[in-house]
Amino acid sequence: MTVDRKSVPSVSVTYSQNGSSTRANELGMRPMQERAFERRGEQYLLIKSPPASGKSRALMFIALDKLRNQGLRQAIITVPEKSIGSSFNDEPLSRFGFWADWHVEPKWNLCNAPGSEGSKADSVGAFLKSDDKVLVCPHATFRNAVEKFGVDAFDNRLIAVDEFHHVSANPDNKLGAQLAELIARDKVHIVAMTGSYFRGDAEPVLMPHDEARFDTVTYTYYEQLNGYKYLKTLDIGYFFYTGAYSNDILKVLDPAEKTIIHIPSVNSRESTKDKIREVEHIIEELGEWQGTDPATGFQLVKTPEGRVLRIADLVDDDASKRDKVSAALKDPAQKNNRDHVDIIIALGMAKEGFDWIWCEHALTVGYRASLTEIVQIIGRATRDAEGKTRARFTNLIAEPDASEEAVTEAVNDTLKAIAASLLMEQVLAPRFNFTPKKVENRPVEGFDYGEGGYDPNKCNVGFNEESGQFQIEIKGLADPKSKEAERICQEDLNEVIAAFAQDKTAVERGLFDEELVPEELTQVRMGKIIKDKYPELDEDDQEAVRQHAIAALNLTQKAKQAALEDPAGEKGPNNALIQGVRKFAMDVRELDIDLIDRINPFSEAYAILAKTMSEESLKQVAAIISAKKVQLTPEEARDLARRALKFKQERGRLPSITSSDAWEKKMAEGVAYLARMKQEAANG
Repeated sequence: MTVDRKSVPSVSVTYSQNGSSTRANELGMRPMQERAFERRGEQYLLIKSPPASGKSRALMFIALDKLRNQGLRQAIITVPEKSIGSSFNDEPLSRFGFWADWHVEPKWNLCNAPGSEGSKADSVGAFLKSDDKVLVCPHATFRNAVEKFGVDAFDNRLIAVDEFHHVSANPDNKLGAQLAELIARDKVHIVAMTGSYFRGDAEPVLMPHDEARFDTVTYTYYEQLNGYKYLKTLDIGYFFYTGAYSNDILKVLDPAEKTIIHIPSVNSRESTKDKIREVEHIIEELGEWQGTDPATGFQLVKTPEGRVLRIADLVDDDASKRDKVSAALKDPAQKNNRDHVDIIIALGMAKEGFDWIWCEHALTVGYRASLTEIVQIIGRATRDAEGKTRARFTNLIAEPDASEEAVTEAVNDTLKAIAASLLMEQVLAPRFNFTPKKVENRPVEGFDYGEGGYDPNKCNVGFNEESGQFQIEIKGLADPKSKEAERICQEDLNEVIAAFAQDKTAVERGLFDEELVPEELTQVRMGKIIKDKYPELDEDDQEAVRQHAIAALNLTQKAKQAALEDPAGEKGPNNALIQGVRKFAMDVRELDIDLIDRINPFSEAYAILAKTMSEESLKQVAAIISAKKVQLTPEEARDLARRALKFKQERGRLPSITSSDAWEKKMAEGVAYLARMKQEAANG
């Protein structure tokens, strides 16, 4: 990145390029596929794995085994949009060592079939009566077919749901309701797959009792990127601009990088409301238009240096032109041709399931409301390709302007972009396994505990590079008791952190409230989010989940701080983050949960914001947020009083309102607030 650009990566992760995630075993399976195949006997399987890790092929292996060895009659694969159906085209798996090939009769790939969804539903009915084995269809077709034929028509079949985050437990989401019925009937096998770590964003995909029936296979971003052959570093950052974005775009767009530009939706604040003109303006900024390539429909643009860029415009409303460009991008003959296209400009396209391995930069204009969408967009740039050592995602956001009426909206977008970058750090980091520090603890096999090895007298941090997992001992950490709480601590901490980082009050106060006591966020706010999210857990389990989630979030933040302070770091795979966690654990006298609770999870994000936003804007944002200071709510006061009670049990006295310890004082305020409320109620 050149120095004159204001873009500061808020996350920069480096991986070891050990080649393992792309290496196949004797059956032709990559590690993620092998891991999923080991669980092929499960009736309900959820595969959580990043874009490009090979989920489609993993499903082929599992489906073939279920059809041949587990007695299932047929497999139905349902995808959110027609274009993704091509992921399930025929594959000669036996050529790579598997015992069968993957084949779909052309008439049963309904993603390619003409006609209305109603007539396609009839095709599903015909398939159910046939002797053929595999059908691929869009989610809409599947929904209509279940409605038409009832859930019992699908007995003894495998239902595979690709891009599972499109489903939700909301009663208005038909596919979610139908899946719940299929699970209740218990006569089908279900494989659900998602590349998003934030299923359904704000709404759960399945109700907890249904989700508990699924066996989960998780393959992390860390494992995926660490096991690549070429791609070594991934940067994620945001960049603020003033005026029209098209004037500032070249500050972050490097014409030498293969780039997908997602321009803003016409309804968004960033849009000029003339998408065609926006594309023309980007093209003009890049150089001199040379006409259109007749074969592909790509725009040809000559840069000032004399290079001719090939630009695919997927924004044009003329369907015939757009379809030609789209077809040229999908041309299988060009899949490995790096020079086929240089820049793709899209609006609403080229996200999920879009394969362009050469993409080095995903540049998104305007805030995206959905974390799932951000994960999908970043996934476009994280494919491994020869000669591609670095990839980046940049979010171009309008800087809040106090003179605008929409300034509050602008501030909200800024806060959400920060939250998204915090969450992406969690997704890209190695996996944390926390354990309470006990005398009888021993080192875990396969983990490297750093210089001097495992020390039974202190809290140890072990790391296993191959699996990308930390083993961290924390004094005073609560252990989950129930199976469900254990599952959440192992599989769903990112879900909890997502809910917390999207909590507006938490982000606003964490960034701009100078009087903030961190425990108000880490204990009270996070505690409330967990109570709301997992009401079925008892209080002890809710507290265990809270502690695990806040430890994962705050250790990532502290590690990042260490990495930013020492950007060169020691050489080695993703070393800055790993060394950062170790350094933090060694610098403190003891790694205990109280210490972790005393860290403001947003302080690092503020440091980056201060570097990327102009000082004037930063002051304005702070002023807007502090103008709406929130008073204590009765619910928060009750939570503080509960914690005050725990404090009394431990110390033999209630917290003091005059204490010099800010958290003790805050708990005392909660007790006083409740006493006032009681008094007022008694006085009528």
